[in-house]
Amino acid sequence: MFTLVHLDTPPPESLKDQVLQMVVDYFSDISAVPVASDNPLYQLYQYVIGFEVHLYLQAMNGTATSPTQLILALDDEDPSQVLGFALYLPSLDDAEACTLAYMAVQASQRRRGIARGMLQRVLDTRPHAELACLASKVPCFEALGFRVLATQQSQVLMNTRAQRSDGLVAVQDLAPIFQSKEVRQIHAYLLKQHGSQAMSEAETQRDQLLDEMAHEAELLVRERLAYSSIH
Repeated sequence: MFTLVHLDTPPPESLKDQVLQMVVDYFSDISAVPVASDNPLYQLYQYVIGFEVHLYLQAMNGTATSPTQLILALDDEDPSQVLGFALYLPSLDDAEACTLAYMAVQASQRRRGIARGMLQRVLDTRPHAELACLASKVPCFEALGFRVLATQQSQVLMNTRAQRSDGLVAVQDLAPIFQSKEVRQIHAYLLKQHGSQAMSEAETQRDQLLDEMAHEAELLVRERLAYSSIH
């Protein structure tokens, strides 16, 4: 079994490290740019998403309107072990709304109701929830009570209600991360390791993947909206 803990301040370092490790381990499941592990850009995007989540955790300030809230699923027998996490961003001016930024469950702990439990804890506080996910993940979130609203770049926008909230959410700006010294160093290392042609091909593969994802998202949204319009 598991225990859910709701945090509005940064978790202890040992738990934070486990959350960040899950972000890296399940990068392909939760990233908006899930490049394959054999793509030379994989390490770069792994770093970026890990740093983004680190910044979200750092932004937790201990108030009900904190820009980041965190649900942890801890092992009942060993509460020092994180089984899953859900990181969500409360709306700044809509007390019912939030955006689910990231959610993951340890692979060995799936199908035990952990994701459903964490999400229900989020909805108990902020019932008007929104998220963006890959088209392949849509059925999972539909089973958890979300409905398809629209496409959002290469992803599908989903919500617990038929319309988006008008409230604002404090989302991390990724541009400074991509322009950071650390990312430039990683890119330079990858360029030296793989060569300019391989890196150029990696970028082409990434762009093709995003185009494919956008096409899949568009087809799925059309299908769902057409179905809902006649039911």
